[in-house]
Amino acid sequence: MRIFETFAELSKLAGQEVALSDWITITQEQINLFAQATGDHQWIHVDVERARAGPFGAPIAHGFFTLSLIPAFFQSAMEIRQYGMGVNYGLNKVRFTSPVPVGSRLRARLTLLKSEVLPDKGFQMTWLVSVEKEGVDKPVCVAESISRRYG
Repeated sequence: MRIFETFAELSKLAGQEVALSDWITITQEQINLFAQATGDHQWIHVDVERARAGPFGAPIAHGFFTLSLIPAFFQSAMEIRQYGMGVNYGLNKVRFTSPVPVGSRLRARLTLLKSEVLPDKGFQMTWLVSVEKEGVDKPVCVAESISRRYG
């Protein structure tokens, strides 16, 4: 885990890869819970037997489930000690470039693209988040994520 005392310290790294998250193993239970929460019960995600005979040979995670792991990736990869709260501000670009079968281990490379000062002691950071599947060169998800943090 990479630790930063202040936003100013982190902001100096704009244009660089800042951190690499811990691995997260994707389980069928997580996928099922995500399906319940979102109402997306597509068989390639939740019908284990049918998915085994399907195009991916196993159930796969929802793309939006993979995307929803971004906060967990950040939490395991870095800490900014001097701030009061953070909010997700949005996404500029998202691509789901490869399926994520149950049992896959994922981690994220976090590159700070841009950091901007906001009023009220805030910062807006634009991140390139590249989600990797263990043992595969091609990322499974690439997203440009925008977050705001206030001190």
